[in-house]
This record gives sequence, structure tokens and C-alpha cells, in this order.
Amino acid sequence: RKFINECPSGLITLHEFRRHFCNGTVGDESSEYAEQIFRTLDNNGDGIVDFREYVTAISMLIEGSPEEKLKWSFKLYDKDKDGAITRSEMLEIMKAVYKMSLAASLTKVNPLTAEECTSRIFLRLDRDKNAVISLEEFIEGALDDKWIREMLECDPNTVKVERPLR
Repeated sequence: RKFINECPSGLITLHEFRRHFCNGTVGDESSEYAEQIFRTLDNNGDGIVDFREYVTAISMLIEGSPEEKLKWSFKLYDKDKDGAITRSEMLEIMKAVYKMSLAASLTKVNPLTAEECTSRIFLRLDRDKNAVISLEEFIEGALDDKWIREMLECDPNTVKVERPLR
């Protein structure tokens, strides 16, 4: 309902999405993460998220199986869409998530840095040691490890965080 109220045309651009997402979370600290989410929502790569793309993703993230959620999260981390996640792609998203999470106080302070977290994930998921994580490694590894699954699954509740009072 909010999507239609905010975007009566049923379409939203990156600029509009970033503005709405950042206003609904923690401000500019969530801008990088918003861009990554937008890119993942934009299935056809036309630079616009339509209502159908949005609802399909949100429904799946709320109602989908763990495998479906992880497959969507894989697309979030696979920035260049080549079917594999590199260490730099993972680190870039981890830094954006950390930045937003800390600003929103969404999580307990993680004793690991984004770099340490990325290294731990690669150590556990890159089973063939080829310096990239495939979709299969991503899903199987996350399903076998609760900590990794919690780190990698995209939680739609993070977009409902109210901006803290300043």
C-alpha cells in the first residue's frame, strides 16, 4: 500500500527509492545498501522498479523458503551478475550493511569487522577454494551454518526501522 501511495505511477527510480528507503531507515547511512537492494529488485535492469517487481521480492522475502531467500540474497551480493560472489563484492555489501545497522542500532555490536566477517564467510563457503562463492556454495553453506545464514539473508524488517530521534 505504501508503495502505491508514494509512487502512484507504480514505478520507482533509484533516486526515489533511495530517498524513501533512507528516510524510512537511518538516513544517508543506508544509501549504499538501498542502492544494492534497488539493483536486486530491478529484475530486468531497466533502472526502474515496478510494483510487480517490488511485491514479488517482498512476498518472497517474507513467505519464501530459506532456499528462495538465499537465492535472492545471492543476487544482492553478486553485484556484477556473473554468477559468483568475489571477496570484494561481499566486502562492499558487508560494509554497507554494517554502516546502516550500526547507525540504526539494528543489531548488537558485532565483535567482527566487515572485513573479518567477509573472511569468515569465505573460509566457510568457498569450498573449492577458487576465491569466489558460487550460488550452490552460498545456499548449501548458509543452510548448514546458522551464523552465516543470519549474516547473509536479507531481512525485510530492516526497511521498517523508524529513523532515530536526534
